Amino acid sequence: MSVKRHSATLQCYRTSVYITGAHSCTPLTLSQTTAAVLLTHASTLPRPKLNSRACGSPAITSDFISNNLNKRTRSKSVRLDRSAAMSEFLVDLLGERLVNREKAELDVHALGSKLSLLGLYFGCSLNGPCKQFNASLCEFYSKFKKSSEHKDKLELVFISSDQDQKQWQDFLQEMTWPALPFKDRHKKMKLWNKYKVTSIPSLVFIDAATGKVVCRNGLLVVRDDPKGLEFPWGPKPFAEVVAGPLLRNNRQTTDSSALEGSYVAVYFSAHWCPPCRSLTRVLVESYRKVKESGQKFEIVFISADRSEESFTQYFSEMPWLAVPYTDEARRSRLNRLYGIQGIPTLILLDTEGHMITRQGRVEVLNDPECRLFPWHPRPVLELSESNAVQLHEGPCLVLFVDAEEEGELEPAKELIQPIAEKIMAKYKAKEEETPLLFFVAGEDDMTDSLRDYTNLPEAAPLLTILDMSARAKYVKDVEEITPAVVEQFVSDFLAEKLKPEPI
Repeated sequence: MSVKRHSATLQCYRTSVYITGAHSCTPLTLSQTTAAVLLTHASTLPRPKLNSRACGSPAITSDFISNNLNKRTRSKSVRLDRSAAMSEFLVDLLGERLVNREKAELDVHALGSKLSLLGLYFGCSLNGPCKQFNASLCEFYSKFKKSSEHKDKLELVFISSDQDQKQWQDFLQEMTWPALPFKDRHKKMKLWNKYKVTSIPSLVFIDAATGKVVCRNGLLVVRDDPKGLEFPWGPKPFAEVVAGPLLRNNRQTTDSSALEGSYVAVYFSAHWCPPCRSLTRVLVESYRKVKESGQKFEIVFISADRSEESFTQYFSEMPWLAVPYTDEARRSRLNRLYGIQGIPTLILLDTEGHMITRQGRVEVLNDPECRLFPWHPRPVLELSESNAVQLHEGPCLVLFVDAEEEGELEPAKELIQPIAEKIMAKYKAKEEETPLLFFVAGEDDMTDSLRDYTNLPEAAPLLTILDMSARAKYVKDVEEITPAVVEQFVSDFLAEKLKPEPI
């Protein structure tokens, strides 16, 4: 199967459309700069030893000594292997050199063999919330390094989105931890994309040996555990974190154990947020349809409202459950568990409490009849206004084709689906997030606006990878798009063999 180019070209007139930002309730247009994308902060979340040998023990023979020496050697070898693997991983992740506020270079290998947790701090000197959080983080870090028994197991690294080196250097003066070098823009963008950072400030704790996310919302760790007593802040099962009474809007309560065996949507929202209210109206209908279909399904509302009165008013519109507004600690733990960076966010869980998708909002808006419930991730999406928010979450492959009518995009989807499925399976097996999302796009105002903003050729079919946060694009402009062409294009991108063009 392939997609061939027709002789007709696209019309060159286009209209502007809004692409709503995924991480805040302020609409985000395609004409905004990357700086605006990076500097938009998330909507306000709720405050919310050796033992002596005993008498009568066996005599110490030469065999005993030899065996114990071998055990020690093997144990030391394992530690050395882990340390070497960790150093290799950290160099690949961060590069060979970091810098500190004295402008001295630090060898990444020297971060320490005891290191087990790395905090990646994404921020910018010009961002007010970053400056406020930085003060709290400095206090947290100082206390942890002075008094925690785990002080050698944690390090922070600052990843800046500053555009001015003097401003970056001035901000770095406040920090006692190292930073990625100012000029290492490529590494910064890779980290933004790898860890799906959509707002700043953001603090992501990762395993120092594997890079797997341990805690996505370090901001709440700093606020809720100022002494670091809960180190290393790893994830807990949903059932454990949500445990306790849940409310219905008639003020009756039910225990969270009632959720067992059901699909659950965890809904982070607030009345003051216009996109939240819009989604709630759609979600009420989706909830009704799924329940009427006989599926075991429940929604749990986690409020980000600014007062209990506002919560009560908003919750009165909802036919599902909620964590009580007064249970600030539980609301905060749930925010932390799912690394919520902004609202509205709808997390879908399976009947075992495992995550199906973080993109519940997009799925509900794209499937008003709920035919695809429980909304498992699809390898390839048709680009639309409701799912275009995902273009800002990392690199996206977009195959543009000549298609105006419903159904005309199917051949293009079938072309790239096997490749998308293979990528998804590979990274799922590694328990990592897919590094690339896949879309097909036809001819409409939404697509025209995207082409216009990214200054793409007027050709179709056109194979592209768009990295909005890095303001970069990769274009494969050929007469015929075949599976082999797509697979090679994707492979070269993931291997960093492609040269980006600026957006």
